[in-house]
Amino acid sequence: MIGFISGKVVAYGNDFVLLDHKGIGFRINFYRPEVLKVNEEITIYTYMNVREDEISLYGFLNLEDYDLFIKLIGVKGLGPKTAATIIAYGEREKIIIAIENSDTAFIKSLPGIGAKTASQIILDLKGKLVTTEVKGEEKISPKLNDVIGALKNLGYKQSEITPVINKIKDEDLSIDEYIRKALKLLLKNR
Repeated sequence: MIGFISGKVVAYGNDFVLLDHKGIGFRINFYRPEVLKVNEEITIYTYMNVREDEISLYGFLNLEDYDLFIKLIGVKGLGPKTAATIIAYGEREKIIIAIENSDTAFIKSLPGIGAKTASQIILDLKGKLVTTEVKGEEKISPKLNDVIGALKNLGYKQSEITPVINKIKDEDLSIDEYIRKALKLLLKNR
């Protein structure tokens, strides 16, 4: 899977960005064209969607939006295109608050969401979007955020990841070394 792509914006439209990464052009489904500028260097966190007839990338400017997207596509009946559109048109914090408060009216106001899907989103995600901070309000490094994202992609829950990150966060390791060490600790805890 392609976790992120850094490169120069070659072109963009309402629902895509064409990113040049070392001479290779990646077309990424991206629903926030207002934040892009041609020739700007950016990093986009990506999700690769593989179907029988298509392989596509969905992109986000930060890991928080990416994580919300991953949770949304886990909802029964909600595909990646609709999930990405939801994140583009609704602010992440407002979406999370609406889910936590069972605000179906707000969720139904998002593009592509009907009453049944809004109820399913609340049913599946309520209580799962409020993240547990690593040791209180302490901020963690971007490197560790990438490690957390990778562990979540492997299917580990935040409640499993947090204690492991607390044990290794003070070490000076590469992302790969952090992931290997975290996986060893996670496997030992199971």
